[in-house]
Amino acid sequence: MMAGLNSILERYVLPTALKIAGQKHILSVRDGIILNMPFMLIGSFFLIFAYLPIPSYAGLMSEVFGAAWRDKLLYPVKATYDIMAIISSFGIAYRLAEKYRGMDPLSTGAVSLVAFIMTIPQHTLFAPVKGAAEQIVKGVLPMNFIGSQGLFVAIVVALLSTEIYRFVHNRNLVINMPEGVPPAVAKSFLALIPGFCVLAVILILRLIVEATPFGDINTMIATLIGIPMHHVGGTLPGMIFSVILIGLLWTLGLHGDAIVLVFIQPVWLANMSENLVAFQNNQPIPHIITQQFYDLWIAPGGTGALLGLVIFMLIRSRSAQMKQLGKIAAPGCLFNISEPMVFGIPLVMNPYFFLPFILTPVVLVIVTYSAMATGLVTPPVGIALPFTTPIFISGYLATGGHISGTVIQVVNLLISMAIYYPFFRAWDRLKYREEHQAAQAAEPAVNAESPVSS
Repeated sequence: MMAGLNSILERYVLPTALKIAGQKHILSVRDGIILNMPFMLIGSFFLIFAYLPIPSYAGLMSEVFGAAWRDKLLYPVKATYDIMAIISSFGIAYRLAEKYRGMDPLSTGAVSLVAFIMTIPQHTLFAPVKGAAEQIVKGVLPMNFIGSQGLFVAIVVALLSTEIYRFVHNRNLVINMPEGVPPAVAKSFLALIPGFCVLAVILILRLIVEATPFGDINTMIATLIGIPMHHVGGTLPGMIFSVILIGLLWTLGLHGDAIVLVFIQPVWLANMSENLVAFQNNQPIPHIITQQFYDLWIAPGGTGALLGLVIFMLIRSRSAQMKQLGKIAAPGCLFNISEPMVFGIPLVMNPYFFLPFILTPVVLVIVTYSAMATGLVTPPVGIALPFTTPIFISGYLATGGHISGTVIQVVNLLISMAIYYPFFRAWDRLKYREEHQAAQAAEPAVNAESPVSS
């Protein structure tokens, strides 16, 4: 059966996927977002140390470094995760400009970055003291708009600004400096008119959106997605819809968890509190779907249940690139941090992994919910565990010390591995062929440079 699925994938799915994956805009989005990867890895390590699931660890750190130790340890996390959209807006435009002849990638990336910043309302609400009325503070960039939540806007602006820049540039509507002017200065003047046109278009778009009740494009996206989320609550259909939407947003480059969970999380947290009260009073647990249900059973290895995929990358990869990425991403996935995988493969705009990335959480929701609803597995009892708590340990603790919580995690891991395997094999074969072809192409050049013995 597995061989038949592999054959179907290679015969029908992969040719279409190759055409989509080779489209210059999609390639530019992938390559530009990958620019975040080293910073994401650095931030991931600090995030792990900030939330190590060891009870005595937090107390020890507080005694040694003070009560604010975690806030200080999260500085690198905020400096890496929270500027993702800024880096991407530059990187995507830069990579797309590289694919067009005659364009200066550096100037194009800089124009895209300026255009993206212009889409962001430069004010935020601030309460001077707890409980005080919020005041508008101007002259600031809200962190949520320049981080992962603003990634989708950054992608759109980067592609749009680059195409506008190319349209103007190709019609020679540029300022050419005379000979003798330093190249760097000449290139900056070449970008003057195209950059003006880009910013003029973005300004018009921003003014149009500001005339609507949304106020800005980020708020518009969040509101339109958030309206239905208030009605799904903690139901099984609602949970399935939530994980599908989270997966779809991630594949588009938008931080699905940050957007979707902000609307549905209050329902989950309320369910968690009611479960804890029932648990403390030895009463039946009233809710199955809580924050822990999603964090600990539906997302082993992070969003998309990527731990199974990482395991295959470590033990079954023929591609050197995949094996190396597995080694890099494994520590983060062990603590349920998926960004190194999402942006490392990458899964964003990747037609190869679109189906398993969305399908796997849906299957895990159905399996886990059914097991808990029928009494085979104890539901989460309301114990708040960090999302970084490793698999197996977290299932036991979140169910109040029931081994069934760990058993269903094992089952979920095996299910995720079974779903990801054929897609992993297809992607791994593609990367292996690319590496093999690159090595063969390099051999003649090496042989030509070798001295001929007499």
